[in-house]
Amino acid sequence: MTNWDARAYDRDFAFVAAYGAELLDWLQPQPGEAILDLGCGTGELTARLIDAGARVVGIDADPAMIDAARERLGDAAELRVADAHDFTVDEPVDAVVSNAALHWMPAQVEVLGCVSDALREGGRFVAEMGATGNVASITAAVDRACREAGLPDRSWPWFFNSPAEYAAMLEDAGLEIRQLDFYDRPTKLTGPDGLMKWLEMFASTQVEGLPAEVLARAAEIARPALWHDDAWWADYRRLRFRAVKL
Repeated sequence: MTNWDARAYDRDFAFVAAYGAELLDWLQPQPGEAILDLGCGTGELTARLIDAGARVVGIDADPAMIDAARERLGDAAELRVADAHDFTVDEPVDAVVSNAALHWMPAQVEVLGCVSDALREGGRFVAEMGATGNVASITAAVDRACREAGLPDRSWPWFFNSPAEYAAMLEDAGLEIRQLDFYDRPTKLTGPDGLMKWLEMFASTQVEGLPAEVLARAAEIARPALWHDDAWWADYRRLRFRAVKL
């Protein structure tokens, strides 16, 4: 997991929360429902759940993100630092929602087991995550630039499953798929240095210490695929699903 800069996250990557808001159309939160926001980040989606009248618990593994969420939400939600691989709730919840967080979690079987245990029978699990091929052009450009400089390929921190792989894991956890989308979502990055900002935010450990000329070469390699309309575009591929606990 990267060390997050919560303010930069909100400033330069607001699209994460903006796209996450679309999950509410799939979730359809109802007033009075108990909902767990898994990987709540700085609390933007959490705030929308509260506005819908839900009672919300938000968990995130990064203390800086929870601090930012508390600054945003005050005591309107229960917020806590917790590991998604090993969390519990006091009472079963009506729904779990997760935006752009699951692909950071290496042991998906454990995560989905915790989600299933947290849900009441018939409870919903609605999430969006990176899928097979997500940011492949970005990682390939950095790896090629590293190889040209005699450096090893990076060890990237994400876990991008195929729809079939993830559906099988959900079913093994007692979560039945009711709706699933797998799609390309090219995403505009902020500013002429948007690609570098993206790498610094989401792959800080992997690019830390790389010579400037290697990163410049990576941008040169990526440019034909990812620079158009006077902007950098991340080659996102997303998996969005709605599942129900049996």
